[in-house]
Parts: sequence; C-alpha cells; structure tokens
Amino acid sequence: MQIMIKRQGVLILLSTLAVSASGSLSAQQQDTAQPVITVTGAQMPAGPEIKGIISARNDEKIKITAADGTSTIISVNDNTRINRGKYNAESLLNGLPVTVKTLQSADGLVAGQITFRNKDLKTANMIRSGTAQQFDEQTAATEALRGRMADIDKYNIKSTTNVYFDTGRAVLSANAKADLCAAATAAEGTGNALMLVVGYTDSVGSDEYNQLLSEKRAGSVINYLQQACHWKPYRMLTPTGMAEADPLASNDTAEGKAQNRRVSVNILVSKGLDGM
Repeated sequence: MQIMIKRQGVLILLSTLAVSASGSLSAQQQDTAQPVITVTGAQMPAGPEIKGIISARNDEKIKITAADGTSTIISVNDNTRINRGKYNAESLLNGLPVTVKTLQSADGLVAGQITFRNKDLKTANMIRSGTAQQFDEQTAATEALRGRMADIDKYNIKSTTNVYFDTGRAVLSANAKADLCAAATAAEGTGNALMLVVGYTDSVGSDEYNQLLSEKRAGSVINYLQQACHWKPYRMLTPTGMAEADPLASNDTAEGKAQNRRVSVNILVSKGLDGM
C-alpha cells in the first residue's frame, strides 16, 4: 500500500507537472502570437495660431512680431507646408506678413503650416532687392534725406499724439488705432516729416519691467502705423522706451498714472529742412 501510494503520488506529481508545462507552453504561444509594436515617434499636439510679420530669421527659426508687439520664435523644418507646398523656406523674408499654424514640441513651437498673400511676398521681395522700378523713387528719396540730415541733430516738433494703455498691457484700443492713423494722415501733408515713437509707463513695477513694457508699447504703435496706417518705415526714427521717465502727470493718483501709460508719436522736421 505504501508503494502504491508513492506511485500514485508520483503519478499525481507528473500529472501536475504536465498540466503546468502545458499551461506554460500555452502562455508562451499566446505571448508569441501577440504583435510587437515599435513606437517610432509621437504626433505633436497643436499649438496656437500666430499672426504677424517676420521680423528676424536665424538658421531654421523665424521670429514673428504681432500687432501688439509680442514676438514668438518658431522653428521651420522640411515638414512645414508653406502656402500649400508651393513655396520653400527661402520665401520667408523679413517684413512678410504671415499666418502660422504651429505644433507644440518639447523644444518649443514648430511651424506646421505657413500662409501669406502672394502680393505681400512680392512686396517683401521688392524691399529686399531694391531693384523694382516702383521702389526707385522711394530709395532715392531715402538716401537724399539721410544725406541731408547727416549733420543735423535738432528738430522742430510739428505735433504730438499720445495713445494710452491699460496697466501692464501693450494692446492698442480702438480709439488709439483711430488716433494713430489720423496722425499719420496729417503728417503725410508735412514735407520732410519724420516720426519719432516713444513709449512710457507709470511708476508701478520694477525699472527692468517698465523698460521692457515701454519698449513693447512702442513696438505695438510702430507695427500698427506701418501695417494699418501705411506710414513708410524709412520716414520713422528708431523707436525707444523711456519707462517711467518724463511723466505727464503725478503718479500719486490713478488719473495721473493713466496719463503716464502712453506712447507719444512725435512728428518732427529737422530745423535744417523745415519749410523746404
């Protein structure tokens, strides 16, 4: 009986091992039957749509400056579709207004699609080459004006237009936009007129913050004057930001601060050219 029990135990053990081996083999076969998936890349999520003018290019990156003065750096690669694939990256010229649909990568924004109007590209090409006939007169006028003003550093201020901003903002209001184009239209009738744009802030914030904010406000005004009011870039002096310097009113009151959050658009004529 003892031998029989042992034999039965052996039989039971062998049976158990067989079942285990069968289950293990079955599991291996199931694992082998499963497909092997290799991930070669992940689709990038959509980023924001950026509109503005190409203000700088560096290798495979472009800088887009919007109408409110904000700037965005965007990468361009071989997968970027430019006007439905009709153009390549060489067409992305400084000064070209574009709309960019972006993708968000780990390293920043990547251009998925870039679109622009053909007439804007033609204008940007003309500006770059300077050889188009319609720009000859403007180029000659620019060079003549620069030559006559080389030794002149004093101007007569013919008019000043101030536009105002909300606290911490550089976005132009509807009233500001109307005032800027009115100033540009009036200045068109002044011979040899130049425009000087200066940004200011109130006393809220650090010196570094206010300096950047004043420059950003000046940039917003510059962009709008050129894009919407059609003021010629060559008739504009280098814009500047003056932070909280030269306040129009006291920064001790809310009303005074509101007057100091401004950009001044000065129409100037050199004393040596005034009346010519």
